[in-house]
Amino acid sequence: MFKPLSIGKLRLKNRIAMAPMTRGRAGKERVPNDLMAEYYVQRAGAGLLITEATVISKQGIGWIDSPGIFTDEMVEGWRKVTEKIKPTGTPVFMQLWHCGRASHSDFHDGNLPVSASAVKLNGDHIHTPLGSKPYETPRPLTVDEIKATVNDYRKAAENAKAAGFSGVEVHGANGYLINQFLDATTNHREDQYGGSIENRFRFFKEVLEAVLEVWPSDQVGARISPNGVFNDMGCDDYRELFLYVTKEINKLRLGYLHIMDGLAFGFHGKGEPMTLAEFRPLFQGVIIGNCGYTKETAEERLAEGNADIIAIGRPFITNPDLPERYRNNWPLNPAEDMSLWYTPGPEGYTDYAHYKP
Repeated sequence: MFKPLSIGKLRLKNRIAMAPMTRGRAGKERVPNDLMAEYYVQRAGAGLLITEATVISKQGIGWIDSPGIFTDEMVEGWRKVTEKIKPTGTPVFMQLWHCGRASHSDFHDGNLPVSASAVKLNGDHIHTPLGSKPYETPRPLTVDEIKATVNDYRKAAENAKAAGFSGVEVHGANGYLINQFLDATTNHREDQYGGSIENRFRFFKEVLEAVLEVWPSDQVGARISPNGVFNDMGCDDYRELFLYVTKEINKLRLGYLHIMDGLAFGFHGKGEPMTLAEFRPLFQGVIIGNCGYTKETAEERLAEGNADIIAIGRPFITNPDLPERYRNNWPLNPAEDMSLWYTPGPEGYTDYAHYKP
């Protein structure tokens, strides 16, 4: 866990990544701020920081007060964050995000959210700027709109570079727009973006290729969730799908593949869950494992050689000094009170104490 590692030209001091976690501190304008800079620098003991999911466009919005990367003000805000992290030597990647159907018309001036197809998310509710609402049936993107969205990803990648990031991660997991194109339960298209696995992967591939026009391949990562049911996902051909996706991503020579291999968000139950061991022979770059890892299970996976880095999520919220706690076997702060995790201000965000031996 504490053995250094390189992703391309980037040197990591350990094999612990801080997983991307939406925290809702960017305000209504979605511009990163000094409080967010403090949050990230507190956690720069990680070998790699991956930002919270960051929307690439207005159309991509689906979460209250999450940050964006589509205006000059957002670029300047994120530059505050990267400048504060820079002296720590820790690389920081921006996760690029489009919520797709996991959104609501309240975020879009009354216009429906978009997706691969008009398939409603079966969930309890979504928190919108106007309160808790039922999910809506999304509007399918036209081919021209798909091309425009690919260009939005390209522009977001350019903005992330201008903001001083070390690289970008394309979010293809957890039931958001790219995942909605991959999964046959949400993709009922009959054009070049639907039907076969190759066609369902086409949007993801075009997004990655667009980002690779901006960044060297070793400074680009991709995230997938082969076992996930979060946001009402899960298709019958998931194993065939994600093995194909991994082989195709490998051809692009990305710096890393970030795999949600755990079952913290449930499993659709159509066969056996996929493991990192299935992906290891298919991807030649760095593999990041993620989802419910403890220090002990992380060490096991790294020792097996099936992962090169383990991304840790919630324990990093309440333990900003998590790597040092792991290194010294210090106790962790419990994650008992989640009521302030997504609220404005420093409480439940930057006010967790470092361990004092």
